Amino acid sequence: LLFGPPGTGKSTMISAMANFLDYDVYDLELTTVKDNSELKKLMLETKGKSIFVIEDIDCSLNLTGQRKKKEEDDEDEVDEQEKKEAEKKLMRERGEKESKVTLSGLLNAIDGLWSACSGEKIIVFTTNFVDNLDPALIRRGRMDNHIEMSYCRFKAFKVLAKNYLEIESHDLYGEIERLVEETNMSPADVAENLMPKSDEEDA
Repeated sequence: LLFGPPGTGKSTMISAMANFLDYDVYDLELTTVKDNSELKKLMLETKGKSIFVIEDIDCSLNLTGQRKKKEEDDEDEVDEQEKKEAEKKLMRERGEKESKVTLSGLLNAIDGLWSACSGEKIIVFTTNFVDNLDPALIRRGRMDNHIEMSYCRFKAFKVLAKNYLEIESHDLYGEIERLVEETNMSPADVAENLMPKSDEEDA
């Protein structure tokens, strides 16, 4: 399970895993799967050395029964990024009208996969809201590793600065360290601001 705010590197982590292990990646969109039987068949019949990715799992299934209520409560408070997430959720919810995949079916598919070939297949779930997930889904034994992808802190900032600007120290690092610890910026936002800008972009 990879969890954390948008832009903190969840998708990048999955790509790094696939490159390191030399595994194929399959983006599994649950709302397009017809039913529980089809889900189990897909997962069991896919070849080994594969990573199944189920992104935004809290949006793919109604795991708690509280998702719609939460969306209504938060409607007036969302920022631009959250609006994009809400649009994505709406599209997926429309797909749910045709999909009959249930939480129970997903759990059975996971358990069946582990008993069949656990050493060759990995399932990675992502979410921006880990508190929305059902405890039965995220318990140890189903999701063995819970990795929080958090906001950028000074140690990560120094790595990004070295990668993008080729510098290891600067007179402003003391002030930057204070600021990044006080603010919540995602690594993606930091990287975007560190990228060299052309004269046309500045104009």
